[in-house]
Amino acid sequence: MTGPEDIGPDETGPEETGPDGIDSLDDALADPALAAAVHELELHAAADGWDQKSRLYALALTSDLVAKEPGLAAALGLDAASAEGSFTPIEQELDASVPFETVLASISWPDEVVGCAAVVERLVLPPDVDAAIPEDPEAALTFAQEHPLRQEVRIVAAAVRDGSTYSALRLRAHDDDTSVVGGADLVPELVELLRATLEGDSPEETRT
Repeated sequence: MTGPEDIGPDETGPEETGPDGIDSLDDALADPALAAAVHELELHAAADGWDQKSRLYALALTSDLVAKEPGLAAALGLDAASAEGSFTPIEQELDASVPFETVLASISWPDEVVGCAAVVERLVLPPDVDAAIPEDPEAALTFAQEHPLRQEVRIVAAAVRDGSTYSALRLRAHDDDTSVVGGADLVPELVELLRATLEGDSPEETRT
């Protein structure tokens, strides 16, 4: 899988793919609040169209935000009645010149951030072409961009400190809200990168 940051073909892609490059997984056991936050972010990203930069969000418990940051909560249109059992995403400023995965490797979050979410656009290829993908990252990018079976996909992935995860995927070739697929294990490698930022193992930079 490749994208604007020249990531290798398989670094953040879906683990299993179907006829269109992705496969919806049963998300019956997913955290409904996290799933709702991810789908809200996906709709927000969809409203801006394609060919967008990668985005990173801190996830705060809405109830905590209302209690601790009433001014910010009011600016976001939040109140105690809407706060229970939900997450509020707060977008982070990113350096667009730095590869997104490099940014993630430099981040750890303060305790009040209970989770994080990422929005990225990537190219996906069918699994049966994996053996033909060059090892060189630049060659792999060119290979994916020129492959006739490539699919452009928007990925929204999130992880929270209690271990819950959720992702939503939209293909550019099927760009409508009813075609978005979601599940807890769609993009395990990207989710693991997000989880690592919540474990406090990256002291170089802390975001709030």
